[in-house]
Amino acid sequence: MVGFAPPSKPVTLTRSRVRCQIKSELIQIKPTVSRRDALKTLAAVGVTYSMLPMISNPATASERVHYHTWAGYDVPELMGDYVAKYGSMPTTSNIGNEEDSLAKMMTGWAPDLMHPGNYNVKRWHEAGLLQPFDTSKVKNWGDLFPGIQNEKSAKVNGDQYMIPSEFGNSSVVYRTDLVDPKYMEDNTWAILYDERYKGRIAFYDASDSIIQIAALVLGMDNINSLDDKQLVEVKKLATKQRDLLRFYWSSPTEMEQAMASGEIVAAYGWNQSLVSLKKQGLAVDMMVPKEGIMTWIAGFTMHKDATAYEEVYDLVDAWTAPEIDKKYSDIAMEIQAGG
Repeated sequence: MVGFAPPSKPVTLTRSRVRCQIKSELIQIKPTVSRRDALKTLAAVGVTYSMLPMISNPATASERVHYHTWAGYDVPELMGDYVAKYGSMPTTSNIGNEEDSLAKMMTGWAPDLMHPGNYNVKRWHEAGLLQPFDTSKVKNWGDLFPGIQNEKSAKVNGDQYMIPSEFGNSSVVYRTDLVDPKYMEDNTWAILYDERYKGRIAFYDASDSIIQIAALVLGMDNINSLDDKQLVEVKKLATKQRDLLRFYWSSPTEMEQAMASGEIVAAYGWNQSLVSLKKQGLAVDMMVPKEGIMTWIAGFTMHKDATAYEEVYDLVDAWTAPEIDKKYSDIAMEIQAGG
């Protein structure tokens, strides 16, 4: 696996944004594990997913468009032109966990726009939940890097099912003053399975991540298509990890607070958390694991039942406008720091 060094901040993806130093061939190794295999393996391990409430923020909201996004991304600063045109925010609800969002949509819940990671596009499409975008109607489409425009995971059968808007990394965030110094030279996901740190490690509460990282540590290079025999081995390692963890986290703030206090010494985390913890003066770093660092892309997907197309495209245009760049970077840092 080829590592991709994490940027210092989460970045958006238009050509004019100098913080986005991305090559046309974005390294994308985060796989799509089938929901059936994921849940089968996790159930055997004893990890389950509860249906969390989707928190809505209807105050001063348009009644026409419902935007399902991450907490902190539902602010007027990121929707300038949209708010200027319509005089209010869209209705918003927050993603707690993408597994929960999928489960709720499968029951008939239907936000117009969703803001998931790109690894959800294929299965949300296979679940019959998405409709494609007409990129000729996306005002900022021409400003996206060619490599992002051509990102395979955002398309299905040649149709554009996601408008990418930002990317970042997932890797091991760790306290350099509290772990074996060897890990600073030998970067590896294996630290999250090290029995010496029982009760002092944390992992992201997402089925894909639990399975794919275990597979990487086991030396499997076909993490997109694990067979039953491989899943048995993944189950064993995931079971071991479950018993070593302090907790599974769903909010990066939860993980960051535990790492800042020393309650945990290493965790699956995003590059934003590295910046947040460094701002606190802590001895922390983010690995480029020898097994491969994970790079994610997030962006807009449109529900199959959405019909208010003018508002949908206006919201996408507002969020991806070049002038939103600095505001997005500042807000992303604030929400990762719990502010």
